[in-house]
Amino acid sequence: MQEDPTSKYPNSQQAVLDKLLKHKLIAEMVHKQEMPHHELVEALVRKENMAQLQQILNHLPSAEIARILEALPPGDQLLIWEQLDDEHKQPILLEAPISVLQILGKQDYKTEKSRVKAFNLHEGRLQEVSVNTPKDLLEAKPIWIDLVAPTFEDRIWVGDIFGIEFPDPDKLSDLESSARFYVEENGEVHLHSDFLLDKDDVSRNVVVAFILYQDILFSIRKEELPVFRLQRLRALSQPNYASDSRDMLLDLYAANAEYSADALEDVYLALEAVGNLVLNKHMSDEEASKILIDIANEEDLNGRIRRNVMDTRRAVSFLMRGKFLTKNQWDFSQQILRDIESLDGHTAFLFDKINFLMDAVVGFININQNKVVKRLTVVSVVFMPLNVLAGIGGMSEYSMMTQGMAWPVSYGIFTVGLVIVGWLTYVVLRFIENRQEYGKPGKR
Repeated sequence: MQEDPTSKYPNSQQAVLDKLLKHKLIAEMVHKQEMPHHELVEALVRKENMAQLQQILNHLPSAEIARILEALPPGDQLLIWEQLDDEHKQPILLEAPISVLQILGKQDYKTEKSRVKAFNLHEGRLQEVSVNTPKDLLEAKPIWIDLVAPTFEDRIWVGDIFGIEFPDPDKLSDLESSARFYVEENGEVHLHSDFLLDKDDVSRNVVVAFILYQDILFSIRKEELPVFRLQRLRALSQPNYASDSRDMLLDLYAANAEYSADALEDVYLALEAVGNLVLNKHMSDEEASKILIDIANEEDLNGRIRRNVMDTRRAVSFLMRGKFLTKNQWDFSQQILRDIESLDGHTAFLFDKINFLMDAVVGFININQNKVVKRLTVVSVVFMPLNVLAGIGGMSEYSMMTQGMAWPVSYGIFTVGLVIVGWLTYVVLRFIENRQEYGKPGKR
């Protein structure tokens, strides 16, 4: 009989922690050593450690894994999550707290496999339905169908099942603003909304097309978004999170406003770091150039956030004006609008702060340029009398005045005179500058 891997560890959480620590130590040791085929050896060591970790996790109940995830830092949570089988993940989501769901919702969302996802309600919870054939979709009775970068064939066969035509996600941004919210004659409600994608290497607005039809929410977009992933995890784990397709749509808009608020907090932190640099007494032109780039990036992100919340406000207002919502959904929509309104003041304040920091950095650049111009001015003033004397020395009258002297002696004395005159001019300029500095307030 095969031995249970957790039998050596009475405390399963400690077993996982020990395996993670061992993995980090061995990986660090292998990474520092110089050897032939270094990358291959490193990959084999990682694969062996992860296989042992998977063996431990496969023998643990879902509730125990959820408690382990809650106790781990975000990086280790994602590492554990990657080692779990797909069939084990959904029971764990039902046990995991919201803090864990938020971390898992922000993991690399480019690993999504299926282009068509369907969700129905089961015992008050959102449940993902496996969709491999049109028959699966017909039998699912979903409240939400999510299409991520669907092919033309995907849009055709899903649209034929429900009798609707899906737009091309690559052409959603080509629509005029007036055509973003409308109702078809057959009752289809169309909404095209911006959703923020904020990552370390990219920040942009991604257009998502929503269609409400026959109590089903259809969403179409070119790429996965963290807001959608987070909402799926929340709805999968929390009972009665959504009761119908319109609830799901409003929850997505609410999460979009929440995500925008998180992005604004990041802008605050970034500008605070930039402000600390700007308030330094000295700043080189290279530092000023880097700071200007950082400020420009934050200004661009702040503008995208403002556009994002404005578009969300328009979409929610359209749903309220169209009388598509119940009384509870109407109240929830008003709360979303109040949250968005609170963000307007923050974006306006950040624009003012960005302008202030930009002006301050430009002021430092001007000061540095003034210093360069000042040095050039001093040099030109010092050499001005020397130029006059040099001009006199080049005249024929000077040769006539020094006829009785050997030319090396006469021109040597003339050169010494030039040096003395230049030095005296420089001393006078420094004296005048010191007097001006002494006369400033706080210098006496």
